[in-house]
Amino acid sequence: MAFDGITIANLTKDFKDIVTGGRIYKIAQTESDELFITIKLSYEAAEQFCIKQTRLVLSADASLPLVYLTDESKASPMTAPNFCMLLRKHIQNGRIISVTQPGGLERIIRFEIEHLDEMGDLCHKILLIEIMGKYSNIIFTDENDVIIDSIKHIPASISSVREVLPGRTYFVPSQEKTNPLTTTADEFSSLVLSKGMPLFKAIYSSYTGLSPIVAQEMCYRAKIDADKSAIALETSEAIAVYRAFDEVMECVRNAVFTPAIYYDGESPKEYCSIPLTIYGYNEDEDSDSFVTSESISSLISTYYSEKNVVTRIRQKSVDLRKIVQTALERNVRKYDLQTKQMEDSEKKDKYRTWGELLNTYGYSAKEGDKSITVNDYNTGEDVTIPLDPTLTPNQNAKKYFDKYTKLKRTQEALEEQMKEVSEAIEQLESISTALDIAKKEADLAQIRQELYESGYIKSHPTSKNGRKEKITSKPFHYVSSDGFDIYVGKNNIQNDELTFKTANGGDWWFHAKKIPGSHVVLLTGGKEVPDRAFEEAAALAGFYSKGKNQEKVEIDYLKRKDVKKPGGAKPGFVVYYTNYSMAISPDISNLKLISD
Repeated sequence: MAFDGITIANLTKDFKDIVTGGRIYKIAQTESDELFITIKLSYEAAEQFCIKQTRLVLSADASLPLVYLTDESKASPMTAPNFCMLLRKHIQNGRIISVTQPGGLERIIRFEIEHLDEMGDLCHKILLIEIMGKYSNIIFTDENDVIIDSIKHIPASISSVREVLPGRTYFVPSQEKTNPLTTTADEFSSLVLSKGMPLFKAIYSSYTGLSPIVAQEMCYRAKIDADKSAIALETSEAIAVYRAFDEVMECVRNAVFTPAIYYDGESPKEYCSIPLTIYGYNEDEDSDSFVTSESISSLISTYYSEKNVVTRIRQKSVDLRKIVQTALERNVRKYDLQTKQMEDSEKKDKYRTWGELLNTYGYSAKEGDKSITVNDYNTGEDVTIPLDPTLTPNQNAKKYFDKYTKLKRTQEALEEQMKEVSEAIEQLESISTALDIAKKEADLAQIRQELYESGYIKSHPTSKNGRKEKITSKPFHYVSSDGFDIYVGKNNIQNDELTFKTANGGDWWFHAKKIPGSHVVLLTGGKEVPDRAFEEAAALAGFYSKGKNQEKVEIDYLKRKDVKKPGGAKPGFVVYYTNYSMAISPDISNLKLISD
């Protein structure tokens, strides 16, 4: 989610509370479009005067502009860029006297800084950051809004609407949108409810600083389909959606924020400074589907660091996914062709019967006949047998026996080939599922090792120094509500180790029925296992399978001693003949993850 005006309002409130009165101690330009500003804060605690410091991160990166406070540091270049030197000259040791958000919910934060000039006179300067996607910028002005400099220069050749250059007057970019904090019911009706577009789009396209997800949240609170045309709303629906709109705006006006990250499983999918009930937010309940934070800065830092981990793993697994997908498509095509050939080979018994019948009744065929109709003594029915008129009945019989023999050999070969291809497809599908589960580079290393050992990768996996890649990945470790250890394999190699080395014969083994997924073992420790532990282990088997998005997943479970691995079987492949089954929702929100 890009920064919206509500997130900026939350940040502005926090900055106002924390850094107002603080002195700018250091200024570093860590990237071409990023500033790290160290601020010293003075406060009294236990009747003592104390000083601490925090760092303000301002990033105008076109793909991911950010603003937040952090305690972490970052290396800066040996030679400071010109913009950084300019800021040091003017505002280093200056005091932040105000932090504001101009224009209602504009995505702009304005820092007013008080400092002494070269003559010792008190002066004011303004540092602004505009969070506007690829148009993001950090702009430094004097107290009369004349631009001194900016981290990005925008000449007339780039924008004829607003130049951002030294000497130009700074003004807020015009968006032709309305301030949502001051709108009335009548204004809302004329702006939003007159548009022939989906309601949520009509809301966020009419007002400054509202994101699509916030607009969808308003529709959800009003119990109205967000995709319903705004112009088609009934009077009662119009009243309900305005009330939901005003309820959200009242929180912003009163600076009542509840920043939270919302998760899809273990991956962060969204964050917002207001409660998103559309994602199940409930302040009276604890849930793994969202995590709240008192600080919007720490929440933003957490969200993007977690998001970066997921993104990085996705990027690093692209080559493996391509290898797996290509091999899978090739084997599926091969299996389809073999299936067709197998269907053709099933005609073999017909040719054998025709040969036998010709040996018995062929004498009745006349020279030049193209077919003969005889009674099949096996079924008692008449059968018409095509003949080659240039061959004798015995020669026709031999031709059909030869066809039978050839198709029989083909069928025997196909049965073995189809078994191999079917196992390859099953292995590749399970590897594809393992790639979806992978959370760390070590997880990918183990998958890469399996692909090498299976012949899908030709070169041996090595680390950057040329040595064999060290495998440090371990299975997921959960603890059930009743204190039982449950382990989940992340890939086929781990599945084998977990099933046949970690688990004892008396432990319980779980797997999604007939679909790719992880081996899950529930360690009993010699104790009797309650039903709830079985259900939680089954839920894990469903969640870490190809069926994780289904409402219910059928899970097979049995004692580990009854799980067997055939000789020469591929990694992760096992067989069992006696088992229990249950249909379970793949919801693991109540389970505690110990290690991953």
